[in-house]
Amino acid sequence: MDQINYDELSFDDEDELKFPRDEVQDFDRVVERAISRRGFLGGVLAFGSGAAVMGTGLLNGTSAMAQQASRFAFDQLAPQTDGTVHVPAGYTWDVLVRWGDALFSDAPAFDPATGIPTEGSDRVFGENTDGMELFHKGGTELLVVNSEYVNGGINLPAEQEGQPASADDVIRLQNFQGVTVMEVTEGDDGWQVVVDSPYNRRIHHRTPMAIDGPAAGHDLLKTAADPTGTQSLGTFNNCGSGRTPWGTYLTCEENFNGYFGTTAELSLDEVHANGFERYGVSTEVDPGRYNYHGFDARFDLSQNPNEPHRAGYVVEIDPWNTDATPVKHTALGRFKHENAAYALAPDGRVVVYMGDDERGEYMYKWVSRDVYVPGGDTSTLLSEGQLHVAKFNDDGTGIWLALTPEDTGMSEAEIAIFTRMAGTAVSATTMDRPEWIAVNPTAIEGYCCLTNNSRRGATDDTGAIRTNAAGEPMTVNAPNPREVNNYGQIVRWRPHGDDHAASTFDWDLYVMAGNPSVHTEGPYAGTANINAGNMFNSPDGMMFDTTGMMWIQTDGDDDNEGDFAGMGNNQMLVGDPVTGEIRRFLTGPKGSEVTGLTWSADKRSMFVGIQHPGGSFPDGEGSLPRSAIVVVKRDDGALVG
Repeated sequence: MDQINYDELSFDDEDELKFPRDEVQDFDRVVERAISRRGFLGGVLAFGSGAAVMGTGLLNGTSAMAQQASRFAFDQLAPQTDGTVHVPAGYTWDVLVRWGDALFSDAPAFDPATGIPTEGSDRVFGENTDGMELFHKGGTELLVVNSEYVNGGINLPAEQEGQPASADDVIRLQNFQGVTVMEVTEGDDGWQVVVDSPYNRRIHHRTPMAIDGPAAGHDLLKTAADPTGTQSLGTFNNCGSGRTPWGTYLTCEENFNGYFGTTAELSLDEVHANGFERYGVSTEVDPGRYNYHGFDARFDLSQNPNEPHRAGYVVEIDPWNTDATPVKHTALGRFKHENAAYALAPDGRVVVYMGDDERGEYMYKWVSRDVYVPGGDTSTLLSEGQLHVAKFNDDGTGIWLALTPEDTGMSEAEIAIFTRMAGTAVSATTMDRPEWIAVNPTAIEGYCCLTNNSRRGATDDTGAIRTNAAGEPMTVNAPNPREVNNYGQIVRWRPHGDDHAASTFDWDLYVMAGNPSVHTEGPYAGTANINAGNMFNSPDGMMFDTTGMMWIQTDGDDDNEGDFAGMGNNQMLVGDPVTGEIRRFLTGPKGSEVTGLTWSADKRSMFVGIQHPGGSFPDGEGSLPRSAIVVVKRDDGALVG
């Protein structure tokens, strides 16, 4: 078998390689649509330069754009295809911190050719920055940042082809991932990390964690090292982020499945009982992407089959208390969490929206049992309440289905551990990779990036339809109306009664990305707010600023060819939810994903993540490429968010 270059393989493609989904011949299993595909596309959406985005009346497309004064403070940036960052005229950018930069004065120096050695690798900023949040208290500002994964090819000797060859190699990779808490400050020379700040902290794959919620103490979470099932080590594949109203950080475990493997064959009973297929945990005797299991028995399924059940959660971190143990909240479900976006219901209950980032998976919502009281007890707000999953109807309405033992046939602990199965049990709507969710601070509405799904409606020569991990046919449905969806879309919903805790909602599509230069009409041209000047694909990250403008970050195809011609590199755009207008604001280096966004306390600086850049960004020729956080400011010192 040829060696797989995992650095060039997306997590989706890795899942497809190890768990190719069954083709479906039995069309009786296909859910009948309430209306035909032709009727849906004609009645709910219209496409092309002369059309308007219709939805449920929340957006009035081009007419709204013409009637509203522009809220954009910049002229649109043209697409770019080179190896650096670009921002509009009137703005500047600089690097705040990059992978391998010191958090402490005793950290090893970064070698442009070989990176960072194992000794001291937990004393530097991690690799592949993703979600981030800024916290401030008094005059102190803390930036908390996820490091999603590592590129083995640039962390290990070249002759190893990205694969660990020792336990020492594994520790190095583990140290570069997780979360960084660091103090930042702005001086005469711009923004910089406060080296040796007492708040600086690395949380990685061996950091002690507490487990709470309905799964805590369950037999499926118990291991020889933790017979109580209430403590674990490490947080994994930390993708998107979130925050709580009481000032803590939420880091979200996404593609955790890739860290586990086996050194001995498993029985089919073991595979099925542990849900390994549904969660994409490889049971092949193979080193995989990281080969942790080759050197650390904790990751070897043949020795510790319960260990994967202890990953895939939302983890809460107190950025101000370096002694506080991070907490894995099992009540919020176990799946490939992208981010966690909170809202407060009118009665004070806490609502958390979450997406499961895999083709054909679901959107979720948590509603706390108790209310949030500033300065009061918050210990139950992410552990006692009700988890729901979304069902979207063809008529522009939807319902949040409660995941209860009565409705799923599962215990509360089983729902927390096997949340995907619970969603399937209540017939949730399969979605095109639900990634970042954002809540508008100026309107009672939420948005979710549905990044792409090339398997949606895909068939073979016999007409068999591809399925999701549950075996459900990924036929076209209302919020995911395109077959072979390489462009993605953003769905929007408004809860009934202006109450985020409500069980029902209205929805529409804020935008369907597309390429009107290649597809002059039809659904692949995109909705009316897409034009030849602002094209993009694969919306992924999303944040709102304080004015209610939506910042959209992409993680898609940047080859600038074929269906993607004219789009350039991955980028960050700004959308106005009122008018529907979208403009490109920033472009990343070739090969990178633009992901993670937050603002300084005074809103005059914007922090943006650049993940897995190609070439030699940002240090120049002769250096390894380094993921980084850049700071964007206006030249006139005005607010940027």
